[in-house]
Amino acid sequence: MNRIIGIVAAVVVLAGGYWFLTAKETPTTPVDTTQGDTSGDADGIDTSGIVEMTMGPADAKVTIIEYASFTCPHCANFHKGPFKQLKADYIDTGKIHFIYRDVYFDRLGLWASMVARCDGTNRFFGISDMLYVQQRDWIGGGDDPVEVANNLRRIGKVAGLSEDQLNACLEDGDKARALSAWYQNNAEADGVNSTPTLMINGEKHGNMNYASLSALIDEKLAE
Repeated sequence: MNRIIGIVAAVVVLAGGYWFLTAKETPTTPVDTTQGDTSGDADGIDTSGIVEMTMGPADAKVTIIEYASFTCPHCANFHKGPFKQLKADYIDTGKIHFIYRDVYFDRLGLWASMVARCDGTNRFFGISDMLYVQQRDWIGGGDDPVEVANNLRRIGKVAGLSEDQLNACLEDGDKARALSAWYQNNAEADGVNSTPTLMINGEKHGNMNYASLSALIDEKLAE
């Protein structure tokens, strides 16, 4: 977990200051991510305001938690293929409860999550789908944060978010800190160190094809 904790610390700093200094034409005072409510979890950061992104009935017999990063190519492949089948066969039919949890192995993944979560639960899965389908396009070479920021803003606007909404979300240093701490807590609790990771009724599984995933789900449903 040292790698995760180190990355989280770097992401928090970058999210608060580096975003402002690179993503706006006129530099402004960076968000101070050392301030805010300290009544909560990891390192005293309050994560109670972070909303779980879910689909399907909460009382379903099988619960699947997916840990994924918007910058992970394997996650993009999962969402462009197996996940669509999973949604049609098990989520939309009410057989499983699906929970998506963000993983931040880099600052770009955090920025993407802040855009996806910008309108709460209303647009999350729609924007997530766009982020995975267009992953190569919005990340580009990954070495130009201004370009990445602008690409993410464009995706947000296509999804119906206004410039003011996007600015408020991307400049929210307290939210960035809370998301990072929330991710750290979840990753440590479930032993997540790679993506995608699937927790099926509490059992951890790595990336797999849809046939294998479907067989596991059916086995749990039959118990």
